[in-house]
Amino acid sequence: MTSRPHRIPITILLADDDDDDQLLTRQALDAAHISNAIESVTDGEQLLDYLYQRGTYAGETGTAPRPSLILLDLNMPKVDGREALRVIKSDPFLKDIPVVVLTTSRNDEDIALCYELGVNSFISKPVSFTGLVDAMHVLGRYWLEIVELPPVPDYAEPAAATAAR
Repeated sequence: MTSRPHRIPITILLADDDDDDQLLTRQALDAAHISNAIESVTDGEQLLDYLYQRGTYAGETGTAPRPSLILLDLNMPKVDGREALRVIKSDPFLKDIPVVVLTTSRNDEDIALCYELGVNSFISKPVSFTGLVDAMHVLGRYWLEIVELPPVPDYAEPAAATAAR
């Protein structure tokens, strides 16, 4: 499954600190026939560095392509997913990037807080690989085929303006 032919291919950014969960999510996306580029980060600080093109992501344009969809785990080190979501959805340059929380949490407080902060969807990770594949298939169908995503703006100017964050 890829984005519509008249669009530029999109990048999915996977933010999860667990290597096994990242691998399973990538395998589930593959099994669901989602062939979009998938970038990954392992903590909330790295996620923000990626989005703001700073640290190891600073430099040449295209080092870290702007994602069209973020899959966000809540429980990550350094900056947790809740705080990263708060930053993303309060930034005028980033807030239009759809964020789907993909986490083991089923906590009502987490769900309510994420929607209050502006998350686009909240998915509790299924316990089976088949369930995860099914969830990724539905997610891919919805976000990559049905929904009209905002155009990907040029990173250069906004990144420079927000590099101090």
